[in-house]
Formats: sequence, structure tokens, C-alpha cells
Amino acid sequence: MHEFIQKLRSAGITDADDENTRLAKSLLVLASGLVSMASVVWLMLYWSLGPRLSSTLPFLFQLLLAGNLALYIKSGRFEWFRASQLALLLFFPFVAQWSIGNFITASGLILWGLLAPIGAVLCMGSRESTPWFFAYLFLTALTGFFDYYLADFNPIGAAEIPIRTSVVFFVLNFVTISAIVFAMLRFAVAERDRAQKRQAEAHRLLQAEQIRSERLLLNILPAPIARRLKDSDQTIADGFAEVTVMFADIVNFTQIASGMSAERVFSMLNNVFCRFDALAESLGLEKIKTIGDAYMVAGGLNSEAPDACYRIAQLALSMQQTLPELEGSDTPPLSLRIGIGTGPVVAGVVGRKKFIYDLWGDTVNLASRLTSEGKPGVIQCDERSHQQLHHMFEFSAPVELSLKGKGKVVVYRLERPSCASSVLPYSSPVAG
Repeated sequence: MHEFIQKLRSAGITDADDENTRLAKSLLVLASGLVSMASVVWLMLYWSLGPRLSSTLPFLFQLLLAGNLALYIKSGRFEWFRASQLALLLFFPFVAQWSIGNFITASGLILWGLLAPIGAVLCMGSRESTPWFFAYLFLTALTGFFDYYLADFNPIGAAEIPIRTSVVFFVLNFVTISAIVFAMLRFAVAERDRAQKRQAEAHRLLQAEQIRSERLLLNILPAPIARRLKDSDQTIADGFAEVTVMFADIVNFTQIASGMSAERVFSMLNNVFCRFDALAESLGLEKIKTIGDAYMVAGGLNSEAPDACYRIAQLALSMQQTLPELEGSDTPPLSLRIGIGTGPVVAGVVGRKKFIYDLWGDTVNLASRLTSEGKPGVIQCDERSHQQLHHMFEFSAPVELSLKGKGKVVVYRLERPSCASSVLPYSSPVAG
């Protein structure tokens, strides 16, 4: 019984139902309950005013409504319940009026049949409700036709209905039908509003999740690459004629980390690299990745950062200058080796799962070698980078290094901005 009551309260709604089906089930159960109660009250009032009508027909109507509802709750066959319940709401008012007499003596009882097409509109939709409305019109016209031609016919034994009783029940029928229709429409609108609020909230949460996903994606990929990846499944690989690549790694990181706990090592790297990220972002440069204690940045991959080589040089100097500011309980004194190379690269997205945006080419290899062969606190540049920077920065005398895979290479060591050059302005972000 408890389970039955719970199913009655939920109107046979299941988790698989969409919003429209939930509303249709609730409306039809609501209409069934209202009509059942109203028919009992209607018969009791009729009796209290004098006429003694047979209770067989209203009682049968009650049994059919309740039995059909119980069968629906047990079986869950909503389509059958909807069709049969609407048929009961449509035909029984006409049968009841025919048993009482005509429009006047029955006080327009067939108005109750209007609940069927209205219920069909709310529970089935506009197109599916049209046959129910035409059926109601047909039965109304048929009843009016017979009432018109049989107006003078008074069968023997027919009950005389006082005119005052007819007037009272005309009013009651109009009021009750109007109230039920209003209650159904009000319930439908309230449920629709609640569904729209739920949908709006779900849409807001979806938008927030999309913004979060977008932010996460932009933390992995440059914005133009992220847009292309979302718009197409094609492989992304682009060639660039001139990109400046910079590698920076922490000197003696293995020895420094060996005396620290894993949590402290992570805190130290996170503190350092977050500051580097902020510096790179303020200069419009693209962080490519971190590899252990190494940090890789590139400039010239997009048109939003002109003078890429100049900006990379500014970043390298700023990274050197910011290290003393990071020293603290979690970050011991550190120094960097930095290498800068300029030239053609190929950039693209590698893989489909846990993908990364990476660079390949001789320029990348050269920048990496300049870093690994450098000295602590030194920023080493190749010939091409020096050609773009020599009139804005001061360099030490060139040296010749023997680099693995490259042979003898002339290397220039970046010292500081020249007095004649203007420093590129940027806002130094707060670490954290």
C-alpha cells in the first residue's frame, strides 16, 4: 500500500521520463482526481436540492476512473491510460446528460466533456488533440440535434427538474469546469516555469563548465590552436619561418632536490614556474612545456606578440632577476642556465589523448644545446638571435662552443639592455 501511495504521488513518473512526459502524467492524474471529487460533490448537491437521480452512473464513472488509474500505476502504460482516461472524460458527461434529459434539465452537463480536448492539448500536444476536440463538437451537435427535435417529447416516468435546480447547476457546472480548467492550466504553467528554471540553471552550470573547460584547454594549448582543435579533427601541424625558442633549467637541481621532501620539491618548482608563467603571459609569449626542472617558451607563434626575439630576451633577463625574490622557506637560492635560438620550427599537437602542443626542428635543438652547455646565471644566444638583439642589448664577446650534433657554433652571451634601447613595459605579476 505504501508503494502504491508513493507511485500515486509521483503520478507514475520514472527517471527515464523527459520534462514533457512528467508534466503530462502529472496533469492527467490531477484532472482524474479533480473530476472524481467533483462528481461526488455534484451528485450529493443534486440530491440535497430534491431530484433523486440514480447513483449507478456516477458510481460506475468513479469505479472506471479509479480502476483505470490503479491499472496505470501498476502497469506504467501511460499511452493506454491517457487514451482511456480522456475517453471517459469525453463520453460520460454526454451519457449522463442523455440519462437526465436535455440541455436545460441537465444544466449543460456536457460541458464536463470539454475536459477531454483540453486535457489532450496539455497531455498530447496541439496536433494530437484536434480529433478529441472535433469529437466533442460532434457529440455536442448530436445532442443539440436530438434535444431540438425531441423538445416536446416527455417520456413517462421522467423526473421533473425544477427550474431553480437547473439554474443552480448551470452555475455550478460553469464554475466547477472553469475552476478545473484553471487549475490544470495553472499547474501546467507552474510546472513549465519550474522546468524552465531547472533548464536555465542547468544551462548556467553548463556554461560555467564550458568556461572552465575552455580555461583548462587554453592552459594546455595556444588560443588559435585550441579553436582549430575544437572545430576540426584534422592533424594540426604548422611551419613557421622564424620563431625564437628559449630553454631555461635550474642549475644543480638534482643535488638541491635530493635533500628535500617530495612536497617541498613540488612547492619549489610550482612557485618558480608560476612566476615564470606570469612573466611569459605579461610579455605575450607562449609557454610550451616544462620538462622536469627545464622551462620552454617560444615567441613568434602568433601575430599577437610582435618583436618575439626582443620579448624572449626581456623574459630571460626578468627570470634571472626574479629568482632572488623567490627565495624563502620553500625555495632555496637558485640559478638558471638559459639558451635562446631563433629560426624555423614546426609546431603542432601530438596525440589524441593527453595531447601536448610542441615544437620541433633544428632551432629547438640548438636552443636546448645552448642551455645544457651554458654556465650558471648565463643567457646564451645563437647568431640569428644576436643579429636581432645587438642594437637593443649588450652582449659579451662571442665565444665558440662545440655543441653535440652541431659542431663549432659561435655563441653570444646576453648581459643587459643597452642604454640606448627602451625597455619593453610590462606589469610584473605577483607570484602565487
